[in-house]
Amino acid sequence: MVDADQTFVIVGGGLAGAKAAETLRAEGFTGRVILISDERDHPYERPPLSKGYLLGKEERDSVFVHEPAWYAQNDIELHLGQTVDAIDRAAKTVRFGDDGTVVHYDKLLLATGAEPRRLAIPGTDLAGVHHLRRLAHAERLKHVLTSLGRDNGHLLIAGGGWIGLEVAAAAREYGAEVTVIEPSQTPLHGALGPELGNVFAQLHREHGVRFHFGARLTEIVGQDGVVLAARTDDGQEHPAHDVLAAIGAAPRTGLAEAAGLEIADRAHGGGVVVDERLRTSDPDIHAAGDVASFPLALFDTRLRVEHWANALNGGPAAARAMLGKDVVYDRIPYFFTDQYDLGMEYSGWAPPGTYDEVVIRGDAGKREFIAFWVKEGRVLAGMNVNVWDVTEPIQKLIRARTPVDLEALADPHVPLERLAS
Repeated sequence: MVDADQTFVIVGGGLAGAKAAETLRAEGFTGRVILISDERDHPYERPPLSKGYLLGKEERDSVFVHEPAWYAQNDIELHLGQTVDAIDRAAKTVRFGDDGTVVHYDKLLLATGAEPRRLAIPGTDLAGVHHLRRLAHAERLKHVLTSLGRDNGHLLIAGGGWIGLEVAAAAREYGAEVTVIEPSQTPLHGALGPELGNVFAQLHREHGVRFHFGARLTEIVGQDGVVLAARTDDGQEHPAHDVLAAIGAAPRTGLAEAAGLEIADRAHGGGVVVDERLRTSDPDIHAAGDVASFPLALFDTRLRVEHWANALNGGPAAARAMLGKDVVYDRIPYFFTDQYDLGMEYSGWAPPGTYDEVVIRGDAGKREFIAFWVKEGRVLAGMNVNVWDVTEPIQKLIRARTPVDLEALADPHVPLERLAS
């Protein structure tokens, strides 16, 4: 057991950091645990920010990882609204940015997450330009959507990724008009490729969303601080009362870079480089969640995964590794979405250019199907749409790394469990 006089510091108050703190105590660590968050809210989960909470179907308190009293009850020293501006690896200390307090660590976990990418165009300083990453963003956007729905207002969304589409669905449920500007020819192109991107395009069109593909925003036009319209690089002008920038997220690596830790290149997500034990280039510093770029031998690559499941599982894995336990973090990437009456789960990794074909099992037209991304007969990824309790066999197929009978894969009458055995 780790000595009780040791101090473990966690920088980052999201799901990964909170679950790491929980795991340290669950594994019997009796030393000092310090959790530092630059947000004033207690650690919370992010999926509700673009789903249930944004829609008004979940209460604000439902987003928190633990009850506020849990931290004191488990002797977790929680510092909210505090930043860390420096790591001294030689002295093994972190320094608070607000008052210069210096804290010693024996092990350090970086769970600093990611931040929204900004639109580098004129007009982004207008009051009606929004991002969605934090609870405060969701609270503000919730009021905006309520107002737009009441007044038949128009929301323009820059970016047809997961956040963009989930907010589009929420905005339509409030009754707002919605236009999505996306430089690719389909939404979700980087995640799903064109084949399945079209499924989501059709879903949103049926609910009244307008798409403008193959274009980028060049300017947001306003007057007296109010958004009036947005212009695209093909010369068009789109009416808008509010704009959501949903063009992705960048890992918050500044603290790690300043400390001289290795950072992955852009091709591998640009996060903090960690090994299979989630250790950085400094063996006493680990990283987990959105900020970590970890090796995944299953796909012979290094990935940075921004989804909920990676934070949920990565934080505890890092905590166990910090305790000296034998850890190999090789989780298959997993995420989910809910848009209108469509529910979906995705497992695997198959960006455009990595697969030969997409095999459909079920009825894509009715949006009740499973899609498999296949290369040389091997399943790289699977997405179940309004079909449930199939994640385990899908992930078994991915892990098998062996060719499967594609006709049987497409046949709903052939149990997936048989193919995955």
